[in-house]
Amino acid sequence: MRIVLAVDGSPISTRAARHVASLHRQLADKPEVIVLYADAPLLRSVAMSLGTRGVDKYHADNGRVALKGAKPVLSRAKVAFTEKVLVGDPAPTILKFVKSSKCDLLVMGSRGLGAFKNLVLGSVATKILSMCDVPVTIVR
Repeated sequence: MRIVLAVDGSPISTRAARHVASLHRQLADKPEVIVLYADAPLLRSVAMSLGTRGVDKYHADNGRVALKGAKPVLSRAKVAFTEKVLVGDPAPTILKFVKSSKCDLLVMGSRGLGAFKNLVLGSVATKILSMCDVPVTIVR
């Protein structure tokens, strides 16, 4: 079994990591866990002013911050995992990765750190629920 845990550094994504750790304890065959962060691309003008190295550093720093909450939770629970930081619009990037990695389950928080929030679910979670081909667990 392959589980993708989509994180964004929010407290809710840390709760999603706790959920994955709990699933891991319950399963006899330990799943492969991939912790995924999809960082939105910079505006072209900002990217040009930062240069290639600056843009790479920006996304790497964002990835480190986003993974910061999930990593200790999974490590304490002795869950082996790999990290993946991708650059792109979060919902389509997560969906594309889930499909290409042939995962069996996507776990993510109900709301993230985005500026725009829906009443019940965040916009990324809403898009993913409506378009994902594999089971999705939304943690609140």
